[in-house]
Amino acid sequence: MLLHIVARGKIGRGPEAELVERYLRRIAWPVKVTELPESGGRVPPPADQSVTVLLDEKGAQLGSVEFARHLERWRDAGRREARFLIGGADGFGEAERASADLLLAFGKATWPHLLARAMLAEQLFRATSILANHPYHREG
Repeated sequence: MLLHIVARGKIGRGPEAELVERYLRRIAWPVKVTELPESGGRVPPPADQSVTVLLDEKGAQLGSVEFARHLERWRDAGRREARFLIGGADGFGEAERASADLLLAFGKATWPHLLARAMLAEQLFRATSILANHPYHREG
């Protein structure tokens, strides 16, 4: 299953970009990143058999294992793509939230989109590691 991050804002070069790239390189699953301007631009259409996840402060706060189980269920159900949308400064509208398969939050705080992208990359690596029984994640 393709893990597709669709993010508002250009990450450019810097520590955030290096951190995101470090985690994305370690993911064994196919990964794609699409950057959109902060405003405007068109979100690429979803692939057939895709699932859409919005990173949103109103979303579910999932533990890493629970997040991994979502990926596992989608993969095993034949989903071809899991799209993770990171909004700009204004976030997402109600119509976008309503059309998503899952709203996901990294806690109650609002995060800058560059940090949210790094956190998502790490959680995708962690989730795929959990599913592969890799020792990166240990239950405490």
